[in-house]
Amino acid sequence: MAAEGKTRVVVVGGGIAGSLLAKTMQPHADVVLLDPKDYLEIPWAELRSMVEPSFAERSLIYHRDYLTNATIVTSSAVNITEQAVLTADGQSLAYDYLVIATGHALTSPGSRSERIKEFQRDKGKIESSESVLIIGGGPTGVELAGEIAVDYPEKKVTLVHRGSRLLEFIGDKASKKCLDWLTSKKVDVLFQQSIDLDSLSNTEKLYRTSAGETVTADCHFVCIGKPLSSSWLHDTILKESLDNKGRLMVEKDLRIKGYNNIFAIGDITDIPEIKQGYLAHKHALLVAKNLRLLIKGSPNSKLETYSPGFALALISLGRNEGLAQLPFLTLGGCLPGKIKSRDLFIGRTRKQMGLNA
Repeated sequence: MAAEGKTRVVVVGGGIAGSLLAKTMQPHADVVLLDPKDYLEIPWAELRSMVEPSFAERSLIYHRDYLTNATIVTSSAVNITEQAVLTADGQSLAYDYLVIATGHALTSPGSRSERIKEFQRDKGKIESSESVLIIGGGPTGVELAGEIAVDYPEKKVTLVHRGSRLLEFIGDKASKKCLDWLTSKKVDVLFQQSIDLDSLSNTEKLYRTSAGETVTADCHFVCIGKPLSSSWLHDTILKESLDNKGRLMVEKDLRIKGYNNIFAIGDITDIPEIKQGYLAHKHALLVAKNLRLLIKGSPNSKLETYSPGFALALISLGRNEGLAQLPFLTLGGCLPGKIKSRDLFIGRTRKQMGLNA
């Protein structure tokens, strides 16, 4: 039952969007956060943590540290009815309002300490290798290549990308700046080629690309997009609310189409914009505002609406440099590096969650 007659808000997913929403709503409702992990991972710190595992001490945050007045259920959602969310461990979580924030499917371990061990293993893998293969030329692949090239300049880094240019979600000019920077750090970039992921092993040192080229590397990292975490919704009341890409279709107030009390935020929505952390935060804060309005009894006409913005990009290139694509300007070098690369916004994000930077 909801505490002290308070409105019950259940948030499914403790990623960057769900965690901020739960934290923002805890003074105003009986909040329940459902997440299979016992921590929030600030996702844009992942690649720095692979070369500097101690960085993860600040970017992996126990849910209990910022949710001091909410209920945390460490499990996964398996079904949704009109009244409750059913969990993998057999619980039924009744809700007045429900927010789906499951984002992309993650393979991260459930415990924070295990996640830190993963980063330590990744660092060991990089350190013990003379050559590294990175598969994927999106933000993750590019930033990992940058971290390794700067911290381990003696290592041979090869990046294989099936597209015709890096970071295809941003403009050609920014893409070219990024390629020039990687090339200056002696990173080999192979375009319009892919590696058969099913053929990968941790013992094989020779990798054959789709174009027939052979890449020699002591280890590899797969940095391609993860699928959305929405397959579990196919047998729920929201099955008709999924589009053909598995995204939840939302109205401008971020309620799921056809539902008055169920919202979706973050990467799982069908909002036509690049899926980025700062936009997921905007979703969370808007829905928190709308939930407070609804709890007070405000009419639907008073709800705030969301407008997709211009695609901004801030790519970290090692520890001191970066690449920024702004509405009328593309910047490379130390200024974008100063904005993002030094701390990767970790201090700012921690403060937003009510914690010391």
